[in-house]
Amino acid sequence: MASTDAAAVTVQTIGGPTAVLEMGGLRIMLDPTFDPPGRYEREGAPALVKTRGPAVEADALGPLGLALVSHDHHPDNLDAAGRELLSTVPLVLTTVAGAQRLGGTARGLEPFESTDVDLPGDRSLRVTAIPAQHGPDGTDHLTGPVIGFHLTGDGLPTVHVSGDNASLDVVRRIADRLGPVDVAVLFAGGACLAGRFDGALLTLGNREAPEAAQILGARVVVPVHHDGWEHFSAPLDGLVEAFTAAGIGDRLRVVEPGAGPVRVWPPT
Repeated sequence: MASTDAAAVTVQTIGGPTAVLEMGGLRIMLDPTFDPPGRYEREGAPALVKTRGPAVEADALGPLGLALVSHDHHPDNLDAAGRELLSTVPLVLTTVAGAQRLGGTARGLEPFESTDVDLPGDRSLRVTAIPAQHGPDGTDHLTGPVIGFHLTGDGLPTVHVSGDNASLDVVRRIADRLGPVDVAVLFAGGACLAGRFDGALLTLGNREAPEAAQILGARVVVPVHHDGWEHFSAPLDGLVEAFTAAGIGDRLRVVEPGAGPVRVWPPT
């Protein structure tokens, strides 16, 4: 990919899974969560404790052209303030079930279903929903539908947004079908809940994230969803050590919450 401004990707992280990705002149919100710290409960799901508020408030972000919501039914991926923000976004892509619940501008995608989004300059961004497994094998009916996103377009790098996925087999399926990626935004905090699935991971942990990056052939990896909640088991310093031990530490690009937008592509 040529190192031109037109091909640049910037990332601004907010905390948890929440980030603003800009590519092709389009500002894209990932999993908006802007509620303050506290204990959050939803019927039928374990309580989650948020330890840190957003590094940037929603009203300070400016206009957004697209929102990608991996799932709407867990408060660490979409909360009350995030829902308010979605009402200002022209297009929201999420799961089919999530779109039915959210209404408004939300559109649901099945895994490996694609849609094109207009970009400035008479171009388009192709967004493909990718599968995500939010826990150990056989628990999808309990964790609910979750997706990630694969982004590409003419003259643009290929960007992978994992969503809350814990399965390397799922990553292999994605790589086999869609090929290598330039930038991988990995939800990599090793989420787990005591008393739930015998403590099995609900998202990639420090052991799994470097392997996922290698499976995807990612040249740049931006970790998110590793901070701000009690249920993360994989601290960021351990993730850095794991990438270094795997010989791919130079691929990891840590963007501190509130910093940026930071240019992550082309790689430096």
